Amino acid sequence: MGPLMLDCQAEELLPEEKEKLAHPVVGGVILFTRNYHDKRQLSALVQDIRRFAKNNVLIAVDHEGGRVQRFRDGFTAIPAMGDILRQSEHQDESAAYAKACGLALAYELKTLDIDFSFAPVLDINGVSQVIGDRAFSNNADEVIRLATQLIQGLKTVNMPAIGKHFPGHGSVAPDSHIALPVDERGFDEIRRTDMVVFERVIERALLDGVMPAHVIYNQVCDKPAGFSSTWLKTILKNDIGFNGAVFSDDLSMHGASVAGSYVERAEAALDAGCDMVLACNNPKGAESILDGLEARFSNPNNSDVARQERVMALYGRVMPAGLYDKYESAAALIARLSER
Repeated sequence: MGPLMLDCQAEELLPEEKEKLAHPVVGGVILFTRNYHDKRQLSALVQDIRRFAKNNVLIAVDHEGGRVQRFRDGFTAIPAMGDILRQSEHQDESAAYAKACGLALAYELKTLDIDFSFAPVLDINGVSQVIGDRAFSNNADEVIRLATQLIQGLKTVNMPAIGKHFPGHGSVAPDSHIALPVDERGFDEIRRTDMVVFERVIERALLDGVMPAHVIYNQVCDKPAGFSSTWLKTILKNDIGFNGAVFSDDLSMHGASVAGSYVERAEAALDAGCDMVLACNNPKGAESILDGLEARFSNPNNSDVARQERVMALYGRVMPAGLYDKYESAAALIARLSER
């Protein structure tokens, strides 16, 4: 399984995309709204991706709910995570709501052979323009409580949980899609306000993967977290003890441009501690990564066994049988509470 997750341009694979999927550097595909017409079409697309890929590939999607839900027609309308508390009358109800969201979204994706959603968002709802109601709450304790329940829903269906955006994107205003956010706070404040969510969820062995933020925390390191061995190797892996897979955020985002060309971005992220890098919405950029990393990742002698094990642990997890009644109940609860 290669280190690059790329995207597709349409509802069917283009001829050149079939060729790219066979490239040894490819390890995954992320799907978007443009790839969806209906469930039958999406199922055929997923089958084609797996058929044309030379190696095993992870298939993923951003399907958090609210404004970040790529597939809608025929799918349960998952609320924005920030709506769960607003639409719940007490803690038990909000916990059941969060768990139902995880179960329903995982069930619907798994039935189409999609490995996982990049979820949950573990940021706090602070001042960020791009996070906002994608976060469960502006309070770390509430984020931990509700994220834990959503992850339990995912794990009922045997879907991996991928927490983002380490160490926390919610306390810096600019959107890293279009800017390079700089967080001026010291490490202790970042840890106390934002990173504590990741620490607590990781301590409970609930996360299978982590996606770091394209944010520079300049009191800690002069590089964005996704390109920083200080954040990924020293803090995330050594200090916190995370041993799952690490995915870069999209290398096409403006927040990644500080690392140089697309190949330089990919190499910097991988060297910093990422196991797989994402290159979306820029086919030429993804092609340059394929060419630039081919020598490094097509040679069996250069194989990183530990990296392979981390990413393969997310692949092809079988959904337990007999979950349809639980799924129906979860979808009904979501529909009822979302109407409030």
